[in-house]
Amino acid sequence: MSLPAAPRRREVTDAKRIVVKVGSSSISGANVGQIGPLVDALAEAHGRGVEVILVSSGAIATGIPYLQLDSRPTDLATQQAAAAVGQNILIYRYQESLRRYEIVAGQVLLTAGDLENATPRSNAQRAMERLLGLRILPIVNENDTVATHEIRFGDNDRLAALVSELIAADLLVLLSDVDALYTRPPQLPGARRIENVPFSDDLSGVELGDIGSAGVGTGGAGTKIAAAKLAAASGTAVLLASTAQVAAALSGEVVGTWFEPAT
Repeated sequence: MSLPAAPRRREVTDAKRIVVKVGSSSISGANVGQIGPLVDALAEAHGRGVEVILVSSGAIATGIPYLQLDSRPTDLATQQAAAAVGQNILIYRYQESLRRYEIVAGQVLLTAGDLENATPRSNAQRAMERLLGLRILPIVNENDTVATHEIRFGDNDRLAALVSELIAADLLVLLSDVDALYTRPPQLPGARRIENVPFSDDLSGVELGDIGSAGVGTGGAGTKIAAAKLAAASGTAVLLASTAQVAAALSGEVVGTWFEPAT
């Protein structure tokens, strides 16, 4: 007697265009080995005909050891220098892993401001659509060498939401070190996983804490929620999960926290 199939999120398996965002702490330093499994999951989705866009942080974190620094620099100029070195290495690592699947990556460096102004927004949209039409896998990052917003105030979560809106993605997957959104920081007693967030839910009862613990990223639960709400408002469903769960998430397994889009 065969067991019944595990439930699947049809919204994931039916999605034709998916944006995946991964944070610095998930793919740099001791976790650089997660690039391979991440690429495996992206390639599987790409192979079944999905248009996949990766928004990847990590330029500064990747560049730190090459500048012979022991920790994330605090001054802006050195952060920008680390980003200049690290972005080159980061995209090389992705392309080398994608080569196993004969998938070509296209590097797209943007700022949130680019997507908030008509002319650069139109240029970015045209380029992204063409890359997807050519079956290239765009890898997007904040242009940290010249932009200061992400370095000082946030992470690429907002950028990922803006990219999702730009290309009318069906799904945005926000990956972090934590497997879901919890009612309070998951290491605290009484924390409960939130499985589903209706669009109208303001999450007023959630006690926020940082998501990410490696000391190289800049995001937190607050930026994830804000990005999820921004993307959901434009009609894109959002799934918050851990980087280790990316294969399960993209195959439609019921993992993480699901943010329902506006209807």
